[in-house]
Amino acid sequence: MSANISPAGREAADRQPTAPPPAGRRLPKVPFWAQILGGLVLGALLGWLARGQDVSWLSTTLSKIGEIFVQLLKLAVAPLVFFAILVSITNLRKVNNAARLAVRTLLWFMITSLIAVAIGLVIGLVTNPGSGTDLTPADGAKPEHAGSWIDFLTGIIPQNVIAPFTELNVLQIVFLAVVAGIAVLKIGDKAQPILTLSESVLELLQKALWWVIRLAPLGTVGLIGKAIATYGWDLIGKYATFTADIYVGCAIVLFGVYPLLLSTVAKVSPLQFFKGAWPAIQLAFVSRSSVGTMPVTQRVTERLGVPKEYASFSVPFGATTKMDGCAAIYPAIAAIFVAQIFDINLGFGDYLLIAFVSVIGSAATAGLTGATIMLTLTLSTLGLPMEGVGLLLAIDPILDMMRTATNVAGQIVVPIIVSAREKLLDLTAYGSAHSSPLDGWGDDEVPAEKADRPAEPVAV
Repeated sequence: MSANISPAGREAADRQPTAPPPAGRRLPKVPFWAQILGGLVLGALLGWLARGQDVSWLSTTLSKIGEIFVQLLKLAVAPLVFFAILVSITNLRKVNNAARLAVRTLLWFMITSLIAVAIGLVIGLVTNPGSGTDLTPADGAKPEHAGSWIDFLTGIIPQNVIAPFTELNVLQIVFLAVVAGIAVLKIGDKAQPILTLSESVLELLQKALWWVIRLAPLGTVGLIGKAIATYGWDLIGKYATFTADIYVGCAIVLFGVYPLLLSTVAKVSPLQFFKGAWPAIQLAFVSRSSVGTMPVTQRVTERLGVPKEYASFSVPFGATTKMDGCAAIYPAIAAIFVAQIFDINLGFGDYLLIAFVSVIGSAATAGLTGATIMLTLTLSTLGLPMEGVGLLLAIDPILDMMRTATNVAGQIVVPIIVSAREKLLDLTAYGSAHSSPLDGWGDDEVPAEKADRPAEPVAV
């Protein structure tokens, strides 16, 4: 029979893929969320062991693992923010009513921030987090750098184009990116090579950051273990009410306010939102960095049906300015806490100032780990002692996990609301969003947005 096969047919048959050899039983793949959960449990156990048995080398190892993971995330922050903002601004030209979308995005950022800060104020006034603790003003210490409105306003414009990147001043990097993006739009076709290069660099950075994100379970072990080994559970006991307030406030916004807005304003399923957005929320909880989570945030936002051109603008914009946890709930409760420790009475006008700072000054948090700058800005505006910052630094890593998870959830919710209101949301994609974009997306696979395209013919 084989003698009757033509050479062309034999060549075609040779090109057919052969069946892979039988493989042994493979171990089941552990989902990414389970890896994160395992890292949390293992980190807590190792931290407890290091503190309880006074194992210094284990404490040092956990500390170094956590520091290296955070440093790897920060390594990509400066170029990632610059190129993401630049490309996102230029992508708006592909969207109808781009100015309208930008304004509505900013408006919903402000609305949700006001709701979050109001919840924080109510919780702080009801629970009195600073009462009944053993803390005194003597336990506090002034921070090395305190934020003020003058510093905030004058610090937006950099003195040169190099310093913002070497000093990791995200606010100044955003300013440079916005200027560069608008300039590219104004120049038009002549700037196309710059735009093409920027898009390629952004894709490269996101790929490298995906590799870092894969290390999140290991980073979780180090970060959680370090916190417990350093401070133990006694610290949480001292700040029990304050810690509970932050977690409860963030939980109300995350699992109450956002689902309510999604069901009533966007008219979509909140449960489906959490199914699609959970990978970004859990990574934010571990990494404590909105900017570091940004590639995952943008990916899940697109998978939830938000148009790619709009998501590429709203997500980077939100990652640097939309901070319901760090810039709304936290400073509201923290200001009440500090005022009670220092025996200072706050009036209605002070609460209005807290709300104003939360809405206008949220960009000062810059999407990095910690919210010290926002806290110092709030305290300085209210005239509260800066020593209050020192009271909260020790507990900050534990609080920052829940704050950042809330931040990132809000950065996904707002684009969905705006897209739904503008009839841009792909409801089919929203209803079929994946539970995790990290599982099954390796280096050899094609991203979803490219996989849908038909294969181009290959010249022979």
